[in-house]
Amino acid sequence: MNLTYRIRAFSMKPYVWVTLCVTLLTIVLHAFELAFDMVNIALIYLFPVLFSAVYWGLGPSFYAAALGVIAFDFFFVPPFLSFTVEDLRYLFSFVVYLAVAALTASLAARLKQQLLLAKQREAHTASLYTLSQQMTAIADLQSLLENVCRQVSTTINSQVALYLPDSQDELTLAASSASGDWGKGESETAIAKWVYAHGEMAGRGSGTLREFPGLYVPLLTEERVYGVIAMNLASNGNSTTTLSMENKRLLEAYAGLAASAIARVKLGEEAKLAHLTAESERLRTALLDSVSHELRTPLATVIGSATGLIEGDRMFSSEDRLELLETIRDGALRMNRLVTNLLGMVQLESGMLRLRKNWCDVEDIIGVVLSQVKDFQRNREIRVSLPERVPIVLGDEVLLEQVLVNVVSNAIKYSPDESTIVISVRQDETHVIIRVADAGLGIADADFERIFDKFYRGSTTKHVPGTGLGLAICKGIIEAHGGTITAEPQLAKGAVIQISLPVGDQSFLDELLPKGSSE
Repeated sequence: MNLTYRIRAFSMKPYVWVTLCVTLLTIVLHAFELAFDMVNIALIYLFPVLFSAVYWGLGPSFYAAALGVIAFDFFFVPPFLSFTVEDLRYLFSFVVYLAVAALTASLAARLKQQLLLAKQREAHTASLYTLSQQMTAIADLQSLLENVCRQVSTTINSQVALYLPDSQDELTLAASSASGDWGKGESETAIAKWVYAHGEMAGRGSGTLREFPGLYVPLLTEERVYGVIAMNLASNGNSTTTLSMENKRLLEAYAGLAASAIARVKLGEEAKLAHLTAESERLRTALLDSVSHELRTPLATVIGSATGLIEGDRMFSSEDRLELLETIRDGALRMNRLVTNLLGMVQLESGMLRLRKNWCDVEDIIGVVLSQVKDFQRNREIRVSLPERVPIVLGDEVLLEQVLVNVVSNAIKYSPDESTIVISVRQDETHVIIRVADAGLGIADADFERIFDKFYRGSTTKHVPGTGLGLAICKGIIEAHGGTITAEPQLAKGAVIQISLPVGDQSFLDELLPKGSSE
């Protein structure tokens, strides 16, 4: 739909049709002359006038009125076949007829113009609604700019360019619907910069640089100017192209919509950046607090025990030395787990975690885990319940061991001495399920959904040292394997951590097992 007004070449086609129409009507009326009186014949000649006004405008309708008067005088007013009249009163009738025809044609043409204007406004409203919907759905700034250029270019049938300020607040070409160089020249950029600086329209049809072939509209909101949209009104090859007030208001509405959409995207990006900055600062503070506390305690223990062994070697018995060495080992293991968790979190957050998947025997993984936690399980009993046919999973054995070490270490940390921790394994058609149940402090109902968040410590366990990283790392690793990890309360006391890993295609096992063997 072209919204620009053009100077159209004179067309003879409507006048030819009017001539044919009046001629045929005259032939028909002359054939039935006795059946019509003079008044009815004059009224019938108004039909070509109305028809011409509706379909071709005022010029053809006035031509139809004049031609109708001539035909009426020549064929139906005595003396017949002559332009003279016997009764001069007919001259007054001719004047009245022309006046009625002109008034009727004007009213019909005005109604047609109002109908076209109503359709145009309806099309404008639909176009604005479509553009607003598209802008609402787009969150990427570059896609938004390209969509605005494409929509406006289609609407006005002209080349469109969008200018936005860069990081140094210098106005640059951000998007364009033109395949050529329009919008990139120094003159176009200079005018766009003036519009951006003053917040006023410039170019063809405006009060500034009205002879310039382009029209520049600021992308203006109540708060600021976000950029400039430029339209090359001469891009269709007609240097006399102008815009009506209706179309100018439409383009201003487009500019307002584009400005609001750009403001929304920019504010969203700023809000996202502010949120990420605040979140990074919060995590940095939590990390420093947790790491400093978690490292200071075992370091103090290690330093104190080592200093005691060095300075008072002769004062300690062999049992005392063994106890001090065990204390040093426990502190070193605690720091090693902390460093391992920190490295794991860094890999998860940076996307550097890479799985080295192989077929892993769950029994072997549990055996390695038990050997790693043996040194600090104290008097707690760990029971393992395995099915007759031990399942295997496709995964990274080292990372899965780290997950189970974290889970079992938590169970040991939060369980009282002499308690029992149960590790059970079962397999269904699609998943291998590993459950670690303890009889410790348990988890508050409000904490079940958050214990896998980074640095989150449950309300019942805040008095126990920890960083809140272990379960968050477990969740990241298990989800990288395509599995899930959840927490639920133990029926009697404590909590249960359940790990579910996909089985994968294990059809090759049937070929490895002897025929008739169930294992």
